[in-house]
Amino acid sequence: MIPLNENKIVSMKSGLYVVATPIGNLMDISFNAIEILKKSDIILCEDTRVSKKLLNRYNIEYKKLVANHKFNENKNLKEIINYLENNKIISIISDAGTPCISDPGKILINECVKKNINIFSIPGPSSVVSAISISGFSDKFIFYGFFPEKEKDMKNDFEALSKLNFTIVIFISAKKFKKNSHNLKKYFPDRKLLICKELTKMYEQHFRMNVSEISNFDNELKGEITLVISQKIQNESEDYLSNMEKKKIRKLIKNLSIKDIVSEIKKNKDISRKEIYNYCLKIKNEK
Repeated sequence: MIPLNENKIVSMKSGLYVVATPIGNLMDISFNAIEILKKSDIILCEDTRVSKKLLNRYNIEYKKLVANHKFNENKNLKEIINYLENNKIISIISDAGTPCISDPGKILINECVKKNINIFSIPGPSSVVSAISISGFSDKFIFYGFFPEKEKDMKNDFEALSKLNFTIVIFISAKKFKKNSHNLKKYFPDRKLLICKELTKMYEQHFRMNVSEISNFDNELKGEITLVISQKIQNESEDYLSNMEKKKIRKLIKNLSIKDIVSEIKKNKDISRKEIYNYCLKIKNEK
């Protein structure tokens, strides 16, 4: 039987609240999320031991916690829906980040949609957005999530992703990352990598490299990592140069050498000489 908190605050609408929680640093949670959790009749979570630490930090009653993970979410579904249909307030959280994204919860969401039950999003930390924001890559991106377990399925997905010229965000274990470094080189030879470890935590780490250099990466990574793969490198020079800088280069190229243009643009722009040089060559080849 799922425990129920009868001290519900009447000012909140009943329904399911999808609440984002910190991805590492427990201080990265919104005031709204804390209030929602305090006012919830039930809080669904992946692992009560993990979520109890967050609730204790903000003096939220942890007796409201109910384990709802991939092994029991079907079993819990009927009872949870019954509470929601009786105007209760239920929150769903994951161990870290936003629920239902590479985490359990979609079965419950879909059932709420069928039953016309209120669903509310309470936004917050996201390792996907955090990694993209520090990557320097194009913000036109695709979030893939975790790779499948079977080798054949994984290779099929690698091949499909390699055909897309977007930034790609992947969740992957350090063990699987090492095992598939050859596949990264095979399918993404002309791209850059950002490897993010322990985002927002005390020992947060970032590793940047070209995919072609991955064989030289010897850091002993453990646990899960957020992997960001850039768009194809040959297109990046235009992505990094603003329209104003492109116009300036087109004017300068009439009177200056490419070497002098590179030096001039580098004065006010933190961009590689190669990327400026490649754009100059492109203009030259247009003539």
